[in-house]
Formats: sequence, structure tokens, C-alpha cells
Amino acid sequence: MNDSSTSVELADRLRALVSRLSPGDRLPSSRELIKEYRVGPATVARAIAALAAEGVVVTRPGSGTYAAQRTRLDRELDGEADAADTDWQTVALTDRAVDTHLIADPLGPPPAGTITLDGGYVHRSLQPTRALSAALARAARRPDAWDRAPAGGLTALRTVFARIVGGSVTPDDVLVTAGGQSALSIAFRAIAGPGSPVLVESPTYPRALAAARAAGLRPVPVPLDADGLRPDMLADAFAMTGARLLYCQPTFQNPTGTVLTPERRRQILDVARASGAFVLEDDFARHLGHGRAVPRPLVADDRDGTVVHVTSLTKPAAPSLRIGTLVARGPVMERMRAVRLVDDFFVTRPLQEAALEVLSSPSWDRHVRSLGTALRERSAVLAAALTQELPGATLAGPPTGGLHLWVRLPPGVDDTVLTAAARQRGVAVSAGSRYFATEPPAAHLRIGFAATADHAELTEGARRLGAALAGLGTTAA
Repeated sequence: MNDSSTSVELADRLRALVSRLSPGDRLPSSRELIKEYRVGPATVARAIAALAAEGVVVTRPGSGTYAAQRTRLDRELDGEADAADTDWQTVALTDRAVDTHLIADPLGPPPAGTITLDGGYVHRSLQPTRALSAALARAARRPDAWDRAPAGGLTALRTVFARIVGGSVTPDDVLVTAGGQSALSIAFRAIAGPGSPVLVESPTYPRALAAARAAGLRPVPVPLDADGLRPDMLADAFAMTGARLLYCQPTFQNPTGTVLTPERRRQILDVARASGAFVLEDDFARHLGHGRAVPRPLVADDRDGTVVHVTSLTKPAAPSLRIGTLVARGPVMERMRAVRLVDDFFVTRPLQEAALEVLSSPSWDRHVRSLGTALRERSAVLAAALTQELPGATLAGPPTGGLHLWVRLPPGVDDTVLTAAARQRGVAVSAGSRYFATEPPAAHLRIGFAATADHAELTEGARRLGAALAGLGTTAA
């Protein structure tokens, strides 16, 4: 190599040399490289620096330059890498499983053109997207937008949520969370210890079951009827299991749409108090009434700290407005604050500021009213179509709020088989078996009316579902 050789050329030569060495082997010294390749010290220094930046060599001042350990990627590119042996993790992770089979779609993502009757959020056309975009833009322009938020949430936002809940709830009783699912996870881990039973409605929300099981809890089902959770069976379940926690959805229950009657609301709280237990009230549908007055949340009439209340903005607004709250009094709130502090310190401030902007605007009340009207109309359209297309099926309701219809299938129909057949015909629905903590008493479907583009899609979705049912060879009961 003559004097005009560059550091790039030298780096190429040294790279080839390193490929023949074993990791840890020492390269020739700078003096030896200068002599062998007839280059200057600066050229050698630049070439070595380039190889070190690539991870090809490791330099040790006072010792020399050495071939680096080859990365797994390098070995794979050369066809030398063996498959990673991660079997040891099976032992290390024993008893740490997180069960997601109830919330993961076993059929995978639906193909393009599928009518979505299994969605849990409102269609984009029903979202207040313009108000959300404007609110986020205003929030981002604030001088303190990117400062650290208080661990419990912005005081102004907690004040708004306290007013929404009503009763004697104060801002100090409110903890802002990153959506309702995060709130459920915090509450389950804060209230009950691993291995403890937790009473749940049957059927109930699958993601709540998943969160409870991830916290190490054991869901115990308590039946529902047309008036909601049965207080007599709840008392028996508390007595038999010794549970200290009940998870329930008193208003527009998911998936059945039932509303707990005023008398049962009092009875449920009385039974829980007598059992020394908490009631985890999931009030996800607070803003999803179909034009009628929505009952007060349980926590609004609770003065003993029995109720831990959960709500969020994702259902009535948009999936990515991940803002929710926990409402509670007493030591349980301090425990939940500690859990969320350990989890993630605080909810991102711009999103809290945007939520505050949205909730404080007169347009929010207008949105809730128009959304309620749209949901009521959609519910009626879908119910009528299903009545026509699914002979032998029984619809619960009609619901006075929420996003879904609960349909009992004719005898002999397997809900999972029908769900798969419906997907093949271009319509996605939810198998009812996902909503039960134990064996379901009958086959059901949860069918949503909020995630489609319009009424025509609802009608066409019902037609496709009816064709799938007919294709199974089932006759009307």
C-alpha cells in the first residue's frame, strides 16, 4: 500500500483481517500497521476509530486493539448462528402467566371489507375529532405543557371528574389514570392479594377478567338477571368464598346492557358492607346513555368508602384519549396512588390538558347528546335487522345505553363456530363464551352497533350473520 492509500482502504483491509481472528485476539500494533501497510499514523488512527464505531474492534488504551465479540446478527448473516435456547425461561416464569385468550381475537385481524360488529369504540364519524384536535393543539401550546404533571393528576381535571361523579366526591378523592383498563389493573392489584377470590358478574367484561387474573386473583361468577346482579346470590358468594372484592358494571352492563335497579343498588352496597368488602364499580358507559337520564354512580351515594369507582373517556370520545379515573376514599386510595406511582409516575400532561379542554367546553355536552341519539338509532336498526335475520335467537333489552346487543342463540348453535363462519362471510361479531368466568349456561353473541360507518352497514352485517347461521344448517327453534 503506497502513501496515497486512504483510511477507508486500510479499514477494509483490517476488517478482512478481523474476520479471520477469534474474538479477543489482538490486532497488530499501530507501529506494525504503519510499517506493514506503509501509511501514516493519522491514517491508522482513523481506520481503527471507524472499526471501533462499527463494533468490529475494541480498543484498550495502553494495551492495544482487539477483535470484538461477534454479534448474533453478524453470525446470522454468515449463516453461523444457532437458534436461541430460551427454554430456561419456562422455569423462571412459572406462575407468572398473563392470560390474554379472552381479549385476543382467536381469528386474527379481520380482512379488508369486514363489517365490524365486534368493536368496543365508536366509529370515527361519531367521535368529536375536531374538538379533540383543537384541544390537543391548545394544550400543546401552553408554556408548562411538557412539565411533569402531579402524580394524582391535574387538580382542574380531577375537579371536573369529581363534578361528573357527583355526591360528596371531592377532587382529593380522584386519581387520574391512563384509561379505564389501567385503572382496573391498579385497583385489582391494590385491593386484593394474589390468590384471593374476586366476585364478578356473569357474564362480564373480558378485559376485567384478564386484569384480575394478571393480578393473581381468582374470578368467581355471580349470576345476573334482567334487573342486574342478584343480591341473594351475591351474599351467598361472599359467605362461601370469603371474598373482599366485587367487580361490577351497574349501568349499561357489558355485555348484557342491563341497568341495576335502584333497590338492588342499595342491596348490593348493604351486602358488601356487611361482608367487609369493596365494590369496584366500572362506570365505563357514564356518557353512553341513549337519550335518557343515566343513574347516579354507586360511589355518589357511598359514605363509607365501600365503592371504588372507575370511569374513562375512551368510549364516548376516542380510543386514544387514554384518560380515566379512580374515585375512592380512605386508605385504599393511598394504596392505589402508590401503585400507579410505581407503575408510571403520572399520566402525560398534554393528554390531561387536552382532556380538560374537551370536558370544559360546551361542545362536550352537545357531543354527548348527539352521540346518545345516534347510538339509540343504531341500536334500533340493528335489533330490527337481527330479529329478521336470526330466527330462533333472543335479544336482551333493548338497552337504554351502551354500545352492544346481547343475543342468545338458538339451541344447538356453537357461538365460536358461528363467529368463525360469520368472519368468512365478512362480518365480525364476539363469541359470548369470552364473557364468562366459567362455563356459559347458553350460547350468546355480543353484537356492537357503534363501530360501523352507518345504518346500511348494520343491516348488511345482520344479513351476513344470518347467512352464516343458515349455513350451519340450524333451524329456528
